Amino acid sequence: MQKSTPKRPASSAVEDYLERILELINTKGYARVVDIAESLSISQASVTNMVQRLDGDGLLKYEKYRGLVLTTAGEELARNITHRHHLLTDFLQLLGLDAQTIHHDVEGMEHHVSPATVHAIESLTAQLKRQPALLERVRSGAAPARVGRATTAL
Repeated sequence: MQKSTPKRPASSAVEDYLERILELINTKGYARVVDIAESLSISQASVTNMVQRLDGDGLLKYEKYRGLVLTTAGEELARNITHRHHLLTDFLQLLGLDAQTIHHDVEGMEHHVSPATVHAIESLTAQLKRQPALLERVRSGAAPARVGRATTAL
């Protein structure tokens, strides 16, 4: 009998796979090894190895030559990852950062923020959306330093 919870904490790679699998299921209605490999630009053999690991960890159920489905634990983890990704993207967009910077920063941050930090960012994002004047003050204070602007030593 398989466990419904993962045996070990999810790594960044595991989170990326689960996030992509959920995205494929939500857009196509299913996720196959070939689809995952294509969307992540990696080999099908690498995907098969990870899918077998995720199956062993109780995060999905995989049948060779068929497809896969997320378990309750896998879907919950994937939804949390997706939520974190969207929240960080939304927050950085509010700050007025460009799309390339946001994408780069979110990919670097999303696997390393604690639940407490996610909650704090969620609260701050909600406050900034409700208070446009505050958002404008934050944006003006977060603007990149201009060339030639005097800086003070810390």
